[in-house]
Amino acid sequence: MALSAGSLKDRARAALALSLAAYALDVPLEHLREGRRNPDASLARHVAMYIAHVTFGMSAGRVASAFDRDRSTVHHACALLESRRDDPRFDKWLEALERSAAAAPAPFLTTGVSA
Repeated sequence: MALSAGSLKDRARAALALSLAAYALDVPLEHLREGRRNPDASLARHVAMYIAHVTFGMSAGRVASAFDRDRSTVHHACALLESRRDDPRFDKWLEALERSAAAAPAPFLTTGVSA
């Protein structure tokens, strides 16, 4: 089954959020993709889902689809991170990640561009 253009964009946003979270938490990206039961990898996945939802404006359903998770998992991740934002250091760190994700340029489309 082919993915729609919207689904492809959502998956690209999810990949960007995962890469950013993995880098910021010093977790190898492959640990996030392998689904290892590792607290650091779980936090990175939660951060990535949160960024996709908050920064990219994706609904919980779209985030769930892009991350191959259930919507309840997305809601759980977002609730956990919202509760951690009471810590000023964590809040500042998460704000920096949100700004980084928001600053990423849109994909460069080369279709129809002549050299």
